[in-house]
Amino acid sequence: MTEPALKVPPPVTWLPPEDRTWRDTVAGFAARAVASRVRAMDEAARIDPALVEELFTAGLMGVEIPEVYGGGGRDLFAVVLAIEEIARVDPAVAVLVDVQNALVASALLHHGDGDARRRHLPRLANGTVGAYAISEPDAGSDAFGGRTSAVADGGGYVLDGAKRWISSAAEAGLFVVFARLADAGLTAFLVDRDTPGLTVGPPVAKMGIRASSTCDVTFEGVRVGRRDVLGRPGAGELLAVETLNVGKVGIAAQLVGLAQGVLDAATGYANHRRQFGQPIATYQGVAFPLARVAAELQAARALLYDTTRLLQHGGSPAQRLRATAMAKYVASEVAERAAALAVETLGANGFVPEHGVEKFYRDAKVGKIYEGTSNMQFRTIAATHDRAPAPAEG
Repeated sequence: MTEPALKVPPPVTWLPPEDRTWRDTVAGFAARAVASRVRAMDEAARIDPALVEELFTAGLMGVEIPEVYGGGGRDLFAVVLAIEEIARVDPAVAVLVDVQNALVASALLHHGDGDARRRHLPRLANGTVGAYAISEPDAGSDAFGGRTSAVADGGGYVLDGAKRWISSAAEAGLFVVFARLADAGLTAFLVDRDTPGLTVGPPVAKMGIRASSTCDVTFEGVRVGRRDVLGRPGAGELLAVETLNVGKVGIAAQLVGLAQGVLDAATGYANHRRQFGQPIATYQGVAFPLARVAAELQAARALLYDTTRLLQHGGSPAQRLRATAMAKYVASEVAERAAALAVETLGANGFVPEHGVEKFYRDAKVGKIYEGTSNMQFRTIAATHDRAPAPAEG
């Protein structure tokens, strides 16, 4: 009896037609609307407000938000593809898209009740930038060690405290804010920018991703209603863990896109730059390091896509934590190596702004820092290791 032939699944990096079309659409937008603005925005340390409007019009700020709320109705994989393609051109713009989709919209989609979704998702899809406020001056890697407090008062709560390193804060109209509620624990709140007592500080100067704003945000007697609790009181730690899992995948997508963009630049330069009568790409000393990074990048992309699908289709909490930590760590390593190699491949031209790779180099470094340092990823990977059962005695 002949056994039925097994259907071979496609490679993890294979994309169905709808995903390829979406990827190509985002790539076209990045080439058309972002590329010409990159250097000016980096030098100004500010994203062009007109570009923010264009991102909303193109559907890139509400990718996963259901169509009924004005969003694109796509899935997490489409979010990852969008971040990756934009980061190939400008990782700073990719941060804005990442925070909007992978952190703020994701938190509302998975933890907001019907009222919160109806009030806020249409805004996030159609013009309101979101920010995710969890880090504090004394609570960086220890994200749950924050001191921002929430006190029940009448029909709502009063928030007091300070947040630091808040991405997209300069543009944000809505904040997801984590505060410690007495007798309940860490709790997430949805707070409008114009709420009295909420103050956004000036953007801090940074080495890289300069166009992406990073600001301090303070809360002094900020009053919010009970309906502004995201999830339920005291459930903030679980909400943060689950949301930051998606956030780490977003950062991994940004770093994979960065690595591809800078590798493209280095390879293109090597194929055109001639020394001793031939393109420098013909020399093994140039070609082999680029080939090595290309292989490492493909591995990082495969891990990213596999992890994204794990988040979409299941996996235990420990598996999700472990996979996202691995994806973020591996992508950060590849991005930094690719950017450093590109600078070296271009030589003196890599050390000046005209060719763009020095910006990729500056942008890459933060990949090992935000959304959890590399050491924090190692801690998560070690803590979620699948240990083999002890051998039986006898």
